[in-house]
Amino acid sequence: MVALLALLVAWFVSSGDGDGGKGGDGANGASPAPSITPGPSPSGPAISAAPGGRDDTGGSGGTGGTGGTAGSGGAAGAGGPGGTASGAGGPGGTGTGGAGSGGGAAAGGAGGGQGGATGSAQLVPADSPLPHCVPGSLQLTLSSTKVSYAPGEEPRFRLTARNTTATGCKTDLGPATAVLTISDEKDEEVWSSDDCLRGDGRAYVSVPAGGTATYTVEWDRRHSAPGCGTPSTRVAGPGTYLAEATVPGVKGVLRSSITLAKD
Repeated sequence: MVALLALLVAWFVSSGDGDGGKGGDGANGASPAPSITPGPSPSGPAISAAPGGRDDTGGSGGTGGTGGTAGSGGAAGAGGPGGTASGAGGPGGTGTGGAGSGGGAAAGGAGGGQGGATGSAQLVPADSPLPHCVPGSLQLTLSSTKVSYAPGEEPRFRLTARNTTATGCKTDLGPATAVLTISDEKDEEVWSSDDCLRGDGRAYVSVPAGGTATYTVEWDRRHSAPGCGTPSTRVAGPGTYLAEATVPGVKGVLRSSITLAKD
């Protein structure tokens, strides 16, 4: 009897365990879910805006940096030497000075139609307040307007005075003072500016400071005679001729040669 009771108790217990296992399988079918442990609380402020959204009120922008002080422009540089000048303008300035153009043409020369003088030089009276050019202050040159002259063309010679000082002055370039002679290939004198003068044969010209004055003598190809002798009808023929000028205060003789071409 006791053995039968013990058998019943054992069967009852084993039946109860089997039902419990089935119940667990049906309710879950998997291992129990793990528990979630909260992490540490963030130390910064909470994010209130939804991810990807736009803040309707707009966050306050950061304060803009203060702009640096604009640098002031440098002072305009003064014009250096070499500024545009028509005369002797100061450094950087626009010069308004400059040598004036010559006045009337210089006149004089040999009479009788055998010679004459015109030029770009400005004539001044002999008693003008302009001082006389001191010896050594002028550089003189003699040149012809052309090397060769066609038949019937009258040769022209230029006597140019250059003032090497800083003071304007006057000088006599007239035919009685600056004597021009023309010789042929045989070294025979053909014409001289002082053979027959008009008036006193003087021509004072103004030579500006650092500038020049040119006195031009024109030869009509005729032969001349000293002391206004009988006018010669003889005309210089083709060939080479030498012009020479002697000027008081100038050492040596100024020379220039020309050719009179054949027909």
